[in-house]
Amino acid sequence: MSPPPPLPMLITGIAGVPGYNALHYFRSLYGDQVIGIRQPSMWPLVGEGIVACDVEDADQVNALWAKYRFASLLNCGGSCRLKSCELDPEMAHRVNVTSTENMIRAAVCYHAQVIHLSIDLVYAGREDRGYHEHDPPDPVTVYGAKMVEAEQVVRRSRPDACLLRISLPMGISFSGHAGAIDWISSRFKQGKPATLYIDEARTPTYTDCMNRLFARLLARPIEGTFHAGGTRRLSLYQIAQIVSVVGGYDPDCLQGCPRMEAGPMPPRAGDVTMDSSKLADAIGCEPFDPWPADDALVPTDPEWHYRMAKQFGGSESAVHRLLYCNPIRPGIVPPSRDELWGERFGK
Repeated sequence: MSPPPPLPMLITGIAGVPGYNALHYFRSLYGDQVIGIRQPSMWPLVGEGIVACDVEDADQVNALWAKYRFASLLNCGGSCRLKSCELDPEMAHRVNVTSTENMIRAAVCYHAQVIHLSIDLVYAGREDRGYHEHDPPDPVTVYGAKMVEAEQVVRRSRPDACLLRISLPMGISFSGHAGAIDWISSRFKQGKPATLYIDEARTPTYTDCMNRLFARLLARPIEGTFHAGGTRRLSLYQIAQIVSVVGGYDPDCLQGCPRMEAGPMPPRAGDVTMDSSKLADAIGCEPFDPWPADDALVPTDPEWHYRMAKQFGGSESAVHRLLYCNPIRPGIVPPSRDELWGERFGK
């Protein structure tokens, strides 16, 4: 256990995977001293410690901080909907940049400690080696460009903040549609095809590991920009192979293609694998277990999921046990939307 972070604590972006899992993790430790916020339009997301706040509205943000006087901020907000951001750059700016400006301005006013989450998609992708923090961003999407702008806001206004570039966070989401596992499995459950790219590679990370890292960094702060990707490089196609096998889905539903065959909208990054050794050196250990934890669940070829489908005997419970949760070091499992509504409304 790390020492307590500065409290009270604010977590933004709880409709997304990292924020939703972090909220339940930290509330399990520190109860009412942890508040999570969502946009007012996300009205189904209710529960103890969840507050509606339009983060694009400076007055609402200032009123929130004046009420709670937060001592630490875990900023997980923003929109990663690639196509929506491409079609509406002004919206992408408001959600990813203006909201960051409002939050960081308030954090400076109240001298709050800051962890800000960015993304590996600030890079275009390359094949020769993983990205290091000194590599200049070169995003191919509006979303990636706006995340670069948000990083600049944090560095300019709060240079002592810890800025983490994450990859695909693997954990449960409230809506059941916000994460990579969510989208892939939702297609497979319905017997619908899912097309994933064989040449877009990421470094996914269990949210269980991310939560422990956040706790460590809040208790023993480091400042600067750090890559926070997992230890295993996987293409999106390989990730879908894993979900197919562990979930026991029809292997014929999975289709793969290179990015150049996917069409121009939205543009896709390539291999954005990040080298995260700077972070491990800074905290004195490797913070992430590989995703998936079991080496036997790592695809070896494009037809791997057909062979494994006959051997593994997957199920939805296995997806939760092995892919949403870290079986090596399990953490707090947040409730799904159905579970949360059942508790609240007695259904």
